[in-house]
Amino acid sequence: MTEPESAGYDYDVVISGASLAGSAAATLLARRGVRVALLERRSDPAAYKVLCTHSITANAYPVLDELGLVPALEKAGAVRNTSRWYTRWGWIEPRAAPEGPELPYGYNVRRSTLDPLIRSRAAQTPGVDLLLGHQVTGLVREAGRIVGVRASTPGGEREIRARLVVGADGKDSAVAKFAGVPERRYENARFGYLAHFRNLPLHGGISQTWFLEPDLAYAFANDDGVTVLAVLPDKQRLPAFRKDLEGSFLAFVRALPEAPPVDSAERITKFIGTVDYPLLSREPTARGVALIGDAALTGDPLWGVGCGWALESARWLAEAVASAAAGRGDLDRSLSVYARRHRRRLRGHQHLAADFARVRPFNPVERLMFSAAARDAWVARHMHRFASRLIGPLRFLNPVAVAKASAVNIKHRGAAAPTGFPHRQSHETAARSQGRSS
Repeated sequence: MTEPESAGYDYDVVISGASLAGSAAATLLARRGVRVALLERRSDPAAYKVLCTHSITANAYPVLDELGLVPALEKAGAVRNTSRWYTRWGWIEPRAAPEGPELPYGYNVRRSTLDPLIRSRAAQTPGVDLLLGHQVTGLVREAGRIVGVRASTPGGEREIRARLVVGADGKDSAVAKFAGVPERRYENARFGYLAHFRNLPLHGGISQTWFLEPDLAYAFANDDGVTVLAVLPDKQRLPAFRKDLEGSFLAFVRALPEAPPVDSAERITKFIGTVDYPLLSREPTARGVALIGDAALTGDPLWGVGCGWALESARWLAEAVASAAAGRGDLDRSLSVYARRHRRRLRGHQHLAADFARVRPFNPVERLMFSAAARDAWVARHMHRFASRLIGPLRFLNPVAVAKASAVNIKHRGAAAPTGFPHRQSHETAARSQGRSS
């Protein structure tokens, strides 16, 4: 890359968005010698994202560790996200192997706790200037590439020039829009509502997810004794659901197998929801621009992967471009390295999620793996690694795993065929009950 002679950079990198992805990227870049302007449109340093699963998958644990946030999260009461999943074949309950290591974990933690924590860590990092109340209103172009941003600030309009502009500004990314980055949109045929409850005990004290085909629900234990409870039904149920939001939500939860006792818990937030939340995939780079977090890829919230991928993509970017962003390498080539890694690691996951978002029963492969995981500890641990995004679709469906799942199900049908039907019957009864109650 040949830089414009008149560049006169104020910073090496300017990042739009000081939430998870932006704050992590700023910290990791600055530790590698990069001068960073971290812009946040909100003026409150304690601002946080409200609509979120409030869960960080285990794939992002190494990023939390590198940021030095693990002790602070533990001190803040973040909950290690052990979980169990209901299916028509029964519960999948991953457990560590006898004499084996504990299962990998991330954390369930409310964004009201997490966002100020990670933003503060960025602000305290030498080389990072946190600029609150700065909203990107346009991009600066020179010699055919982007060399900075224009921003609305408390003191008026400002131009900030940098070798690299990073969009960490969410699914409706202004940076992506101004840069003309193409996007692909996938319809999500589910809607979702969530609320926070206190004193809501969960079976085994761990998080739960219910796969009801096609509806879903989850209850995630969080910090300070708070549980995030969410329902994600088929959009066909939306008109009836909206007529009585609270009643429909509670009736949906009451009908869940092993339903948490929601009526005896204290709801401490309003019902928060979205009726249209498409999945988005954008090219992660353009000339002088990189996108991270939801700005690059917005997944289906039912899987709870957004926080983990925000942190991972921030780390991938820092590893790829730090040297070049500081003027010690070819930035375009470094951006290509980041883009290839982003596509390779996340494209397969997004493809499966987009297919499942169409609202359908499990396909044959999913039936194979989910049913075997409900019956076999090894398959359950394997599914845990996939759900934690520690492995991708190809490793999840490798020949050994598929053969193991097939053998488990063949053995089950031969030894205990009569016991399989009640699970399905119970699920269908619960589904009919949900339909009546809402």
